[in-house]
Amino acid sequence: MSSADTEPDQFPDAPHPRAQQALFGLEAAEREFLDAYRAGRLHHAWLIGGPQGIGKATFAYRAARFLLSHPDPASEAVQRAQTLTSDPSNGVAAKVAALSHPNLVVLRRAPATDKKAASTIIPVDAVRRALSLFSSTAGNDGYRICIVDSVEDLNIASANALLKVIEEPPPRALFMLVAHAPGRTLPTIRSRCRRLLLRKLGEADVAQAIRALPSPFGDAEPATIQRAAELAGGSVRAALGLMDPQTIALVEKVRGLLARLPAMESAAIQALAETMTGREAEAAFATLLATVHDWIAERIHNRAGEGPVELARFVEVWDNALRAARETQVLNLDRRPLVLSLFGDLADAARRAQAA
Repeated sequence: MSSADTEPDQFPDAPHPRAQQALFGLEAAEREFLDAYRAGRLHHAWLIGGPQGIGKATFAYRAARFLLSHPDPASEAVQRAQTLTSDPSNGVAAKVAALSHPNLVVLRRAPATDKKAASTIIPVDAVRRALSLFSSTAGNDGYRICIVDSVEDLNIASANALLKVIEEPPPRALFMLVAHAPGRTLPTIRSRCRRLLLRKLGEADVAQAIRALPSPFGDAEPATIQRAAELAGGSVRAALGLMDPQTIALVEKVRGLLARLPAMESAAIQALAETMTGREAEAAFATLLATVHDWIAERIHNRAGEGPVELARFVEVWDNALRAARETQVLNLDRRPLVLSLFGDLADAARRAQAA
């Protein structure tokens, strides 16, 4: 698959979540959803939250396939089910993968075409068109399902258009809202959803998910898969971005420099900055930023008891780095000063945290 064929919500060269049959590490979430369906207590809107790349969209499509394959919660098949697995040969899976099932709509950023680049938001017109599904009657008395992937891509107008239907849903309507940061979801939407918060995956689950993928991921060297899973922070998507020895080496180098803060290894940081120049270093620069982000997130999580003032300094450094990175990209500036200032600011934050 070329990059031009990759959809905005898809990792390059990996199957799209709607075509994935396997799911790893989310058994508790499956049981919660399945128990609610079997008991006739399936809430009409679910906010599926958690870090990016752990399988939220895969879960949503998997649940949709199950409900579209088994429209009667009292059926023997549903009552006996232990997971949300559905028969891939019954025709539903193919229709979901092709986005052609009449009882399913998906709200997402539009893929690129020959004439247009991929969209950066889900516009209000797209929401209104998609939600016309809920003004009709579902076939087979089954559910009409809307998957939003992701809520972060809605603007104010499109979020409010979605809210109107969630507030007064028709019978047998189901909304599954994928959210990478559920706390930032519009409060009026969040208050009307049942929250299903998914945790980061364990290293074994990440490695198993990679091995289940086709080439070039599943048949990679076992040591590469294992190391990528260890460094991915519980995200399959992050692990896929690490399926390269050079990328793994870069992550380990950056993590090593971060681990020794507030001590500044000036020569090593200067050498790292020198490797971030030129268009060919765009991917490496993105990896560096992602590694710093994960390190800050881990520090905040592991040291939450230190108090908000100390931890806020790291958040401020990250916010400033993001703004500088966007400016660097837009204006095509030299990345080296940004890398040097980033490590300097992080060292200062770490020094102040130690002194507090």
